[in-house]
Amino acid sequence: MIPTEDASARKREIEEKLKQEQETLSFIRENLEKSDQLTKGMVSILSSFESRLMQLENSIIPVHKQTENLQRLQENVDKTLSCMDHVISYYHVAKDTDRIIREGPTGRLDEYLACIAKIQKAVEYFQDNNPDSPELNTVKARFEKGKELLEAEFRSLLTRYSKPVPPILILDAINIICIAGWLVEYGRNQDFMNVYFQIRSNQLDRSIKGLKDHFRKNSASSGILYSPAVQTKRKDTPTKKAPKRPGTIRKAQNLLKQYSQHGLDGKKGGSNLTPLEGKDDVLDIEIDSYIHCISAFVKLAQSEYALLTEIIPEHHQKKTFDSLIQEALDNLMLEGDNIVSAARRAIMRHDYSAVLTIFPILRHLKMNKSEFDATLQGTAASTKNKLPTLITSMETIGAKALEEFADSIKNDPDKEYNMPKDGTVHELTSNAILFLQQLLDFHETAGAMLASQETSSATSYTSDFNKRLLSTYICKVLGNLQLNLLSKSKVYEDSALSAIFLHNNYNYILKSLEKSELIQLVTVTQKVAERSYRELIEQQIQMYQRSLVVLQLKDKERQVIKDKFKGFNDGLEELCKIQKGWAIPDKEQRDFIRQAQKKVVSDAYRACANISFTKNPEKYHKYRPEEVEEMIERLFDTSA
Repeated sequence: MIPTEDASARKREIEEKLKQEQETLSFIRENLEKSDQLTKGMVSILSSFESRLMQLENSIIPVHKQTENLQRLQENVDKTLSCMDHVISYYHVAKDTDRIIREGPTGRLDEYLACIAKIQKAVEYFQDNNPDSPELNTVKARFEKGKELLEAEFRSLLTRYSKPVPPILILDAINIICIAGWLVEYGRNQDFMNVYFQIRSNQLDRSIKGLKDHFRKNSASSGILYSPAVQTKRKDTPTKKAPKRPGTIRKAQNLLKQYSQHGLDGKKGGSNLTPLEGKDDVLDIEIDSYIHCISAFVKLAQSEYALLTEIIPEHHQKKTFDSLIQEALDNLMLEGDNIVSAARRAIMRHDYSAVLTIFPILRHLKMNKSEFDATLQGTAASTKNKLPTLITSMETIGAKALEEFADSIKNDPDKEYNMPKDGTVHELTSNAILFLQQLLDFHETAGAMLASQETSSATSYTSDFNKRLLSTYICKVLGNLQLNLLSKSKVYEDSALSAIFLHNNYNYILKSLEKSELIQLVTVTQKVAERSYRELIEQQIQMYQRSLVVLQLKDKERQVIKDKFKGFNDGLEELCKIQKGWAIPDKEQRDFIRQAQKKVVSDAYRACANISFTKNPEKYHKYRPEEVEEMIERLFDTSA
């Protein structure tokens, strides 16, 4: 039996606890109601924002469609103007080439031949398109004059070096032949053949070394020697300059070397490096010198063989000739191997520009291979295989450089300090495009270089097959570049700046492709490449505009319109302050983005301004819509 007093105390305790629980429950209910109210308010605000964003997006879509039409019209105008410039250039050919043709080809043969090629193109154009024009007669007369002067130069050079052989030399030559015949028939002595190839071998080697020394002394200062390195099958239009010497390659190498050695391997950026012009001038001369010596060897070896057949018995001629050319040939092959080794070392240092050194040499070797083979016909297999072995080495190391360059573009690290602060074109982009543009002058060589690494039989390679391989390679580099740029854009904390960065780089790539013949190579395997880049550019413009809309309307714990207006004003001021220092180098794109952005921002501002929310609207309407548009007009302008 529980005592009465204990029961009462227990009852009071329970009632007190119940009362506390009821108070707690009441408190929870009140907070739940407040939470529901806050939730409904937040949902209402978010719904309002979503509705306004949709309205803004719907207002932007017609602008984009209209802009696309304008862009298409602009592209047509640009293409038309480009075609007109091309046609007009034919009318200027006679005037542009007048001085060079009048002065003749002496001492400037490569430049003179380039002018003749321009005139010939103009003649073909007028014959096909305007045969009754007076310009046709003008360029025809200029062509005939140029041909006449070339014939005169040919006659002059031939006469200069067609002097009578002194009688004593003729008699000495006859005596040599008689002595050789006697030694073979009666002397039973073949040692004279060893003496012959040793003396003539030394003479051949000294002749080539003398040519090399002469070239080094004169080529750098005068630049008048004809260089086989500049021969090309590309059809130059009159708007293009005369074929360039390998200095063009040297300049590309300087830029590429700076970036590949100091950017692609993750080291310090190369923007402060100074190109070593003197050393690269020497490299130019070495390349041209080697190409000249290859051609000289073929011609001199042919002369030696013709002489040898008059002195050495027939059944000893091939063996003697083989021995005679060995020293000069070995020296040339050794120099070629050194070039390959230097390229291999450069590639190990991630200096992929080294492949540009190989291109002119490899092209010349392959162009002259048939004549080279004919000259060495009948020699030992080891002798005949030396040039093909060198060609294979150059193709292998060149293909390796190309592939590693493509991989380096993909794997270039995303370093914050190496990113342009204003969102302009990245150094990786400009260097990648520059490298690809250098392939244009050697597109056939580059295609064959890539084809040489295929596993199928080399006899199946065709020009179209090689062209497709090169197109695939270029598309691979561009694809790797696009992926890397996308990764790099994430370094920026500001999504608007990220969009501007991608826009600038995509636009630079497209314009570079269009201004060169790269676009023609790309479309061999990627028919819609041009359209794809335009879509990428448009996507980034939209991303940029969306990021600004979010900046203008975002709610950072502001739950009333007054705070929203304050946030809009502060956001607009901060936006203009920051983006004034951003860059869009392309004026057409810069103006287009400004105009589109003015409409988006001013529409949003006008929509908010029409809402009645205060008795003192002037306190929150800090800017008139016209002033907002003026502020947007100063974006991407560091001088504003």
